Parts: sequence; C-alpha cells; structure tokens
Amino acid sequence: MVQVTRTIQAPVDEVFAVLSDGWSYASWVVGASHIRNVDATWPQVGARIHHSVGPWPCTIQDTTAVRALDPPHSIELDARLWPMGAAVVRVELRAVSPTSCEAVMSEQAVRGPGRLMPHAVQAVLLTPRNRESLSRLADLAEGGYPDARADSPDR
Repeated sequence: MVQVTRTIQAPVDEVFAVLSDGWSYASWVVGASHIRNVDATWPQVGARIHHSVGPWPCTIQDTTAVRALDPPHSIELDARLWPMGAAVVRVELRAVSPTSCEAVMSEQAVRGPGRLMPHAVQAVLLTPRNRESLSRLADLAEGGYPDARADSPDR
C-alpha cells in the first residue's frame, strides 16, 4: 500500500468527526468534486457516499463504501471509480498529545486497470494526491470544522 503521514494539530476525536461526516469528503479528498448523497448510516460498515469525480462536465459518478470502522481510530473504505477501478483506502489516527494526532493514509488499487500498475508507479501517482488530501483534512480539523458545523444554520 502507498502510505502518507501527517501530524494534525487537533485531537483524534475532532479529526474523526470530519471523517464521520460523509458530506465533507469533497472538501478534503482530492479528485472528489461533488457529493450527491450520503447513506443515513454513514460511517457504519456498508454505508456509502455517492460521489462525482473530476471536472464538470466530464464527471464520473460512483460510490465509496465503508469496509471497516474503529471509531475514533480508523476507517477503511472501498473507493470506486469505474471504469478506472477501485482502491482500498485506510485512514488511521493516533494521538500524539491531547491536542494533536498523527494521520496515516494508505491506499492500494485492488480492482480494474489500476491494480496492474507496479507499486512504484502507484506511489508516484498517489503520494502527492494523498499528501494534499491529508493537508485538506488537517485544515478542516484544525479550523474547528466540527464545531462550526454544529453551529451552522444550514445543518
């Protein structure tokens, strides 16, 4: 699996709150352009986010489903993007201090043409993308996203 790590200046629970909000995924997952729907049971195992990927009007519509969940420590996803394939994505959170945590994002293509790529090629493609995704996740968590969401009149 291709793996990237980032220290986030927010507690594990606050970072996991962002991961637990399926509607937030287009805000931090690089490539996700629009969330069309989120199953009411998200982030329980089997629940799905219905997303669009890519720039309009060339978007691809597919889903991402929860494969495993250990709140607030990890979530594992089956991220689909047919006809390109699918990947297993895992985000793990480890407390560094009461006010910070380490986020580890791992990804591996498991179905479709992407799985035929050698690991080194997957790493070249996925490492910068996933670094940016963790940077965006950090921005949301460090910016008080869960608190701001709770106070929003739109939610």
